[in-house]
Amino acid sequence: MKTMSKRSVVLMAMAMLTLFTLFAFVQSNQHTASAKTRTRSRFSRIYRVARRKLGRPYVYGAAGPNRFDCSGFVKYVYRHGAHKRLARTAQMQYRHGRKIRARHARRGDLVFFGGSKYSIYHVGIIIGKNRMIDAQNRGVVTEAIHAPWWHVVGYARV
Repeated sequence: MKTMSKRSVVLMAMAMLTLFTLFAFVQSNQHTASAKTRTRSRFSRIYRVARRKLGRPYVYGAAGPNRFDCSGFVKYVYRHGAHKRLARTAQMQYRHGRKIRARHARRGDLVFFGGSKYSIYHVGIIIGKNRMIDAQNRGVVTEAIHAPWWHVVGYARV
């Protein structure tokens, strides 16, 4: 059997390194694409459950299936749309959620309102384009996140 020259060995090693790098890049892009698809799919399920409750009345302390307060609505939607169990109050949902910055917030994340992070009194689910779906005095509605009557305290990802 013929021995390979040093040059051939180096070229073969470079070719294998290139193939390995290309394979890793393709795998990484497939992982990113599948993660985005999973996120989009999860939001679709959450939003489908939430949308079905539009117009349902607001009742302080209610957690569904036909009457809601804000945190009861979020708890119900995540339980039935994502099989996630959340805390009962907006304050506890904020405390236990993974905090994110406003610029990283995406559809399906939670937005919290109040006087400070220690006095949160409202929560909604971000649906995109600076809008949320939430339960408030008018019942379950979609509305702007940044409205004069709301003071955004923070965002969290479930």
